[in-house]
Amino acid sequence: MGSAKNSSAAARAARIEEMRRAGRARARRTQVLTVAAGVVAVAGLAVGGVVLVDSQSGEQVPAASGDARDAGDAWDAWDAGDSGHFTTGPDGVRTWSGKLSRTHVTGKVSYPMHPPVGGNHDPVWLNCNGEVYTEPVRDENAVHALEHGAVWVTYTGEAAEADVEALSAKVRKTPYSLMSPYGNQAAPIMLSAWGHQVTVKGASDPEVDRFLATYVQGGQTPEPGAPCTGGASK
Repeated sequence: MGSAKNSSAAARAARIEEMRRAGRARARRTQVLTVAAGVVAVAGLAVGGVVLVDSQSGEQVPAASGDARDAGDAWDAWDAGDSGHFTTGPDGVRTWSGKLSRTHVTGKVSYPMHPPVGGNHDPVWLNCNGEVYTEPVRDENAVHALEHGAVWVTYTGEAAEADVEALSAKVRKTPYSLMSPYGNQAAPIMLSAWGHQVTVKGASDPEVDRFLATYVQGGQTPEPGAPCTGGASK
């Protein structure tokens, strides 16, 4: 039995490593496309109009005009484009039943759940190769990481310090995962993946390992094998 378990773990590790190699290649291609898109954007500005292109889905989102947004961080939030609600399974995992949009937008997004489990998001993903962030991160970048198959561990100031330390150690050893503090959530410790979320009692809760095993590059991933490096670092 132990032999089978080790074989399964080795196979999973090999699959993730292969995805990481593919992700690095994709990241290089993305950088080239980003430069090209920048040239196009500058040309568009010259004629008085800007269009943001979603390189993943092909959707286009008009850039907000001065009427739609104020300057700087006071911009009005984009709609997440999500519709639906959570349903809770017997294992306590909440699954979003409905639409989770995937359009790339700039600026702040107003999500219907906290932490968000999907929706319109920033064109740049948050690095999620076992990253542990000690300061809050932008929802918009983290959601893009979820789209790439990452699991996001979040905690409030009510989480026990020992649990935060233990979860940090686990995340650092888990590719396609990230962790950060999050003030606006309903429980001290939560784990989120694209379309899925669960509350856990602490680092030793068996659901932590189950959730990671199920949703790290799991079947819910809209873009399996997409990179978790080469993105935003905070």
